[in-house]
Amino acid sequence: MSSKTEDVDVEADEIMYCASCGTAGVDNIKLKKCNACNLVRYCGVKCQREHWRQHKGACKKRAAELRDELLFRQPEHGDLGDCPI
Repeated sequence: MSSKTEDVDVEADEIMYCASCGTAGVDNIKLKKCNACNLVRYCGVKCQREHWRQHKGACKKRAAELRDELLFRQPEHGDLGDCPI
């Protein structure tokens, strides 16, 4: 059984906040993801620049992980056939 308070809690957990100023990304406020790591969101360029010193280490680490995942992704099963040469 799901109560209304549980539904509200789930919705509150899904709300994203600016990593710098804490502004909630609701209705007319559209938060933008960090392009390198996709870990945090910002309400604007000013907040992104202000938060960079705190975010830099985690951002570079996650961006490297994402590049490695892309680089070492396994080929599709269709690509494992005979060599076309």
